[in-house]
Amino acid sequence: MSTYRVTVRGRFGTMAESARAHLERHVDEHDIFESAYTAEGTFTYDRRIDFFNLRYEVNVDADSESAGERGRLEAESFLAIMGFTHRGLKVTVVDMAEVWRDE
Repeated sequence: MSTYRVTVRGRFGTMAESARAHLERHVDEHDIFESAYTAEGTFTYDRRIDFFNLRYEVNVDADSESAGERGRLEAESFLAIMGFTHRGLKVTVVDMAEVWRDE
């Protein structure tokens, strides 16, 4: 089993006013400096409601490409459920075994 930290970055698309209002009300709860990599994912975004990040800790018996795909699918599912349109998703993956080996 390997542990990966997967970050999915993107920009919000055009969204319903109710979705935007929700993000505005909760912006302080989603500050990047308060985030962590978790199995459920941590959602952060900027005050302009322009850019966002989703951070996942993914444990898989596969390679980093599989971990990245899993993170991307989780992010797309979360964004769809919340009604947040998006564009330009970019996925980065860090193999934690490599980080720990370098310490």
